[in-house]
Amino acid sequence: MPLQWIDGDVFIKPVNRLRAVVRPPGSKSLTNRYLTCAALADGVSKLQNAAPADDVARMSGVLTGIGIENTRELRTNTLTVRGAAGQIPATDAALNIHHAGTAMRFATALLCTGHGEYRLDGSERMRQRPIGQLVDALRQLGARIEYAESELCPPLVIHAAGLAGGAARMGQTPSSQFVSAVLMVAPYAGQDVMLELEEPPPSRPYVDMTIEVMRSMGVEVVEDEGTRFIVAASQRYRGGQYEIEPDASGATYFWAAAAATGGRVRVTGLSRSSRQGDAAFVDVLEAMGCQVVSGRDFIEVAGPDDRSLRGVNVDLNAMPDTVQTLAVLALFANDKTEIRNVANLRLKETDRLNALASELARLGARVDVHRDGLTIFPPEELNPAEIETYDDHRMAMSFSIAALMTKGVVIKNGACVDKSFPGYFDVLADAVRQSRNGSL
Repeated sequence: MPLQWIDGDVFIKPVNRLRAVVRPPGSKSLTNRYLTCAALADGVSKLQNAAPADDVARMSGVLTGIGIENTRELRTNTLTVRGAAGQIPATDAALNIHHAGTAMRFATALLCTGHGEYRLDGSERMRQRPIGQLVDALRQLGARIEYAESELCPPLVIHAAGLAGGAARMGQTPSSQFVSAVLMVAPYAGQDVMLELEEPPPSRPYVDMTIEVMRSMGVEVVEDEGTRFIVAASQRYRGGQYEIEPDASGATYFWAAAAATGGRVRVTGLSRSSRQGDAAFVDVLEAMGCQVVSGRDFIEVAGPDDRSLRGVNVDLNAMPDTVQTLAVLALFANDKTEIRNVANLRLKETDRLNALASELARLGARVDVHRDGLTIFPPEELNPAEIETYDDHRMAMSFSIAALMTKGVVIKNGACVDKSFPGYFDVLADAVRQSRNGSL
């Protein structure tokens, strides 16, 4: 067996060279954006290859809780949403999205378009994640939102009477999701919405993704110099059939595994023209010495035959979900790796910068932690270690790369991957089996 589960922990057997063809599940980022827009749309939307992730289940639960019918066909992972035509049916709801950050931000904005009183809560960690800039922007557009307990953090009580619209200004935001949340509900305000940012948002490709989803469903966003966005009122989303790409963030673990092991992995369903910014992670791998081949429906990465990876110095602000992938891959480079401009990682499921430093150190690396990044000095050889995941799905998936290379690396609480990639370890085990059977 390529791996074993014991009391919730994952034991992975090292592999010589990973050679496989994989197709990750649908993108949770795309799925939750389509879900939000489809909830407001005229007509029925069918979201094909929708992500089976827990974050999506939480957003789906929000829609159910406010009376918007949505169902999943398990065999094809198709989500069907009966749009509410801009009229949220429920006038009262108590909703808990647990640890789903995307759902918290998008649901906050969505509920402001309704008429009634809604309480929105989350897990203990969610109650520590500031949402003040999104709340302030929505208040500027006419929303009435109260903090039920701690100032600037959930839980929230939303006294909804629709959004008036107008102008809103947002300061230096820690999350592009705040921008996306406002944009997606803007067409349903009483008047045009102009959202102005003091500076370009972090993770800019995710804002582009939002605008593209809106456009595909019939709503245009006018942009001025990347810091001003105008959405005309009375535009409406159209129901229809929409295909969700495989998750590019999930693909990065397999590309990185190919790089570390000197193997070759082809991810199908993605191309260089993907609307997901994380598909550009292969450019970082090229800089490290990997070969990248792509076509209309695949991206393939081959690691150096001699496993001699170069350290890199990169700004990952546009691809924050790839930071943990690169940080673990840096263990196998021949020089230090510097990761910059990702201070917002401190506000994720855990403080990802400090969590990475702690777990990389267990494996023998020296790590310097900076305000907005890390410098990683690879060890001579890796130590066996039990890796704490901090209930963070990306910690579990990224450190599986180290487990493929070294005996005795155990991933604690492996089930946390369900947040974005249920079945991740099954897909990884299948990739290892393909390697032994001579794939690629």
